[in-house]
Amino acid sequence: MTSFDPVADHDSTKPSTADAGARRESDANSLSLGTDGPLMLHDVALVEKLARFDRERIPERSPHAKGSGAFGELEITEDVSQYTKAGLFQKGAKTPMLARFSTVAGELGSPDTWRDVRGFALKFYTQEGNFDIVGNNTPTFFVRDPMKFPDFIHSQKRTPDAGLRDNTMQWDFWTLSPESAHQVTYVMGDRGLPKTWRNMNGYSSHTYMWVNEAGEKFWVKYHFLTEQGVECLTNEEAGELAGLDGDYHRRDLFNAIDGGDFPSWRVEVQIMPYEEAKTYRFNPFDLTKIWSKKDYPRIPVGRFTLNRNPVNHFAQIEQAAFSPSNMVPGTGVSPDKMLLGRVFSYPDAHRNRLGTNFNQLPVNRTVVKTNSYDKEGSMEFFHSGDAPVYAPNSFGRAYQDEQGPVDNGWEADGTLVREAYTLRKDDDDFGQAHTLIREVMDEGERERLIETVAGALETVIEPVLSNAFEYWKKIDQEVGERIEKAVRGDQGDQVPGADPLSE
Repeated sequence: MTSFDPVADHDSTKPSTADAGARRESDANSLSLGTDGPLMLHDVALVEKLARFDRERIPERSPHAKGSGAFGELEITEDVSQYTKAGLFQKGAKTPMLARFSTVAGELGSPDTWRDVRGFALKFYTQEGNFDIVGNNTPTFFVRDPMKFPDFIHSQKRTPDAGLRDNTMQWDFWTLSPESAHQVTYVMGDRGLPKTWRNMNGYSSHTYMWVNEAGEKFWVKYHFLTEQGVECLTNEEAGELAGLDGDYHRRDLFNAIDGGDFPSWRVEVQIMPYEEAKTYRFNPFDLTKIWSKKDYPRIPVGRFTLNRNPVNHFAQIEQAAFSPSNMVPGTGVSPDKMLLGRVFSYPDAHRNRLGTNFNQLPVNRTVVKTNSYDKEGSMEFFHSGDAPVYAPNSFGRAYQDEQGPVDNGWEADGTLVREAYTLRKDDDDFGQAHTLIREVMDEGERERLIETVAGALETVIEPVLSNAFEYWKKIDQEVGERIEKAVRGDQGDQVPGADPLSE
């Protein structure tokens, strides 16, 4: 049994017991004063059962609350050792893994088929420690600075008064944050409604670092390309499924694996030589941008297959904790500001949601022995006995004391500022979104994009509605005009603050 396998700490053939191990007298009847009398406070079995039930739920994730996943294996089929020394990426390596797919904005009970970004989180249980890639089914994101991330999520959640999701709130944030244009165009297109999790690609979105044995550094973006083929839902199909089966994607993945139809993804990367990042025409660390595949073609690495369902959704999926802070030798982060914010924020969210020792939960434990000087805290399952709890020490417990430059770092020089990235030659907020519409989408996809956006704007009020039209005209003048016509028709301009449906 590996450390991430379920801990089946029970014997189904024995009588049921209390949590402390004593045999239960009944799982059906409380202790009462006579058959029809009051219940007794000293009925330990009842008090324990109700108190434990009251605490079954842990806080849901703030974004990415609704999702599921499965276990599988990563196999490396190509030699990429010239780029990275990481053991899991060496040709022939096979690494057990866990994948979790999710929506971003919806709560735990929301439908799987709402239009949204899909989370695409991967955990690899390597012989050098756990390695996580926290990505989405989109190669970009809405914002480039982590300071704006909580505000973005708040705008996608619910209003403070009615407690309802609100299109005006969403579009207000997007139109006042022009860097969102590329991602909004992507999400409003066909791929904002994947048919199933099995039929969508995944991307690291962020730029990461690879380091080879010689110490050479490279910038890398990960791509996970579905071998089932990319398929999407229409707005009508997604809406119908949301009402008929809110767990459609979760059910599809579980049933496919249960029936032996194991989904798989090709693993490919874009590699940028370290020095070229300094002069590339787009800022290569800006999460709202992609690297052109003409400039940096995708390089095959291997494939992963999901072949084992969880046997306990709560223990193995809900308690799974993914974070880009989980790195192994030969990998690293980049100057991507969003990534640097997430390196702190993700494990901190897990400490809040799951507890200080969330890494000791079976699904999050490494397959190799650890030697951490962290100690105590809520729910410490594993400890270091009477070994020294401090470093350095004179009593034989190993500790590290390396000094000097790190092999997965980068140089930086400048004054502390609160400013956006320095613009490059081709950097702007709308250019890549325009390219997506004109060079990637066909006319049918553009028509559906216009229909989707117009539908999303029907309940948006002024001045946000006019801002939204201008936002889309900056992305593509013709598409923006067609969206405005689809929403306003012959009604003309609205009175600021009026309800567009009442005009």
